[in-house]
Amino acid sequence: MQRGYVPFLYFVTVLGLEAAMQKECRIIEALQNKLTYRQRLQYMKHYFPINYTVNVQFEEVLRASNITRLRDQNVSELSLRCLWLSVNSQVLLKIGAVLLEKHLSWEYIQDLCLLFEHLAEEYEDCNQGNVDTNVWDVVEQVLTGDTGSGQKAVRPKALLDNCVKVMWMLYSESCE
Repeated sequence: MQRGYVPFLYFVTVLGLEAAMQKECRIIEALQNKLTYRQRLQYMKHYFPINYTVNVQFEEVLRASNITRLRDQNVSELSLRCLWLSVNSQVLLKIGAVLLEKHLSWEYIQDLCLLFEHLAEEYEDCNQGNVDTNVWDVVEQVLTGDTGSGQKAVRPKALLDNCVKVMWMLYSESCE
């Protein structure tokens, strides 16, 4: 191999990763635009009855403190992003399940679900072999609806507020 020579495959791999990251960041940007405070307030609070709550599993209340604790346990960023994606996809489905198609928030939730589906396509690595074991157990529990841990009544806006805070923690450095 010549000195200073970099194999073509290296460039293809780097360019492929950059392109995937750019697409992921565009989806995250679209989510940020959809999940502004004003829109969350309008669609998840003002258009719902006062003190309305949705029953979710304890694991579906993913807060920034959970991410910090998992990072302290050296859980990979891929695992954390897969967890965030899985949890919030299920949360959106639960919120959408209580809405009628003519509800003012229905289309908003459908748009968010679509963005999460596009993001899920970017995370084909979110399977048991590539995700930390303790995170995979939680993902599996959320996806299967195993309610062994119990239910919690949470306001829809609070669920999306947590979604935004965790999204910022996970993507602020890589998607400026």
